[in-house]
Amino acid sequence: MSSSTPLTRLAERLRQPFHRNGTPTRLHPASVWAEATSTAGLALTPAWEKVRGLWLQYAWPVLSVVSVLGWSVLAASILLWTAGQAFGWQEAKAAAIAAFVLFLIASGFILGRSSYGVVLDLARTRVAVGDSAVGSIAVSNTSTRPLLPAALELPVGNATAVFHLPRMKPQQVHEDLFTIPTARRAVIVVGPVRSVRADPLHLLRRQVMWTEPEDLFVHPRTVALAGSAAGFIRDLEGMPTTELSSADVSFHALRDYVPGDDRRHIHWKTTARTNKLMVRQFEETRRAHLAISLSINTDEFASEQEFEMAISAAASIGRQAIREQRELDVLTQKGPLRCETGRNLLDDMTRIDGAPMRRNAVDLARTLADTVPNASVVFFVVGSNVTPTQLRSAAASVPPGVRSLAVRLQVGAAPGRANIADLTVLTLGDLADLAIVLRKAAA
Repeated sequence: MSSSTPLTRLAERLRQPFHRNGTPTRLHPASVWAEATSTAGLALTPAWEKVRGLWLQYAWPVLSVVSVLGWSVLAASILLWTAGQAFGWQEAKAAAIAAFVLFLIASGFILGRSSYGVVLDLARTRVAVGDSAVGSIAVSNTSTRPLLPAALELPVGNATAVFHLPRMKPQQVHEDLFTIPTARRAVIVVGPVRSVRADPLHLLRRQVMWTEPEDLFVHPRTVALAGSAAGFIRDLEGMPTTELSSADVSFHALRDYVPGDDRRHIHWKTTARTNKLMVRQFEETRRAHLAISLSINTDEFASEQEFEMAISAAASIGRQAIREQRELDVLTQKGPLRCETGRNLLDDMTRIDGAPMRRNAVDLARTLADTVPNASVVFFVVGSNVTPTQLRSAAASVPPGVRSLAVRLQVGAAPGRANIADLTVLTLGDLADLAIVLRKAAA
């Protein structure tokens, strides 16, 4: 039996491009190109992957050493030599030789092996906006011979810090300290530390990575509420409702016994006095469960400062709820945030990127009502561009019996409180006033 490959089978079928009735087949030349391309691609994939692996392993590390200026000098030397040969220009040949000699001299600056032990240490990997972020680099010469002066580069976000190493004896250690600006909320990638060897003209540049990159979280600025958030949230026993229950922790009244009642709830003293069975009736309670709706639609905020203040306000309220061991859910237009610990919450708050979007605060409130149906207190954290009509629509999505509050950010505004139907609207102009406006809500 003869073996056939996909390409040979395709060629056999191409010899008969028409059906017996004269209609073109699926492999008519007008439609065969796509299948031929995909079939050839399947056959070439293993070979291509092998070539790609060899390129990345051997060729790219060598070619990446040459800078853009280095490639330009090398290309110029080739062009000048070609022109000199073609037209007999001795000056062009001399210039080509000079350029090539420069290239060879530059190679001497990057040859050799470095043996460093590098330790990158960030004092804290999580800081708040405005806090100092300090780190250190400890470099040791792990070889048995002295090392020439060199430079270390440390990428910090979009910037690069350069540290100059002196001539180092064997086992000598050199340390440098550095600070990272934390003026903005961000996740800053620090590292990897790399040593750089380059010639004076920077025709060639050789880098060696010595550490792995580390993430520095610059958390949003938060304020301690010191219990102010609990002014309108009851103890962990829960918030009483108007619904009565036969089993709970909040005693309400006594009623006559009916078959099926739990005998453990019989009140024996009253039963003895009235000569009929009486059972305790309880007031159903609800465990305090906070839900925060944080709009990240930048069209709803008047400025970037207002947007950052909204994130800080939501983070402060959420962090206080976690400290008080209350259930918490935080939702944005891009999905829920982690609320297991304060650290997880602040990490996710740091990763938030605001953007103009079609979904506004009203849409987010409706999603929150569906996602967290058992919430007892709901916060809407919105910008100053959100209208009272929109706030009324957001509050309408909250189930009856759930307390709803809107924290409306407006930079420079005085702390204030207003009511829109059952919604309490708190105006916040400065993050430091958050505790004040929450006390106003509790009043």
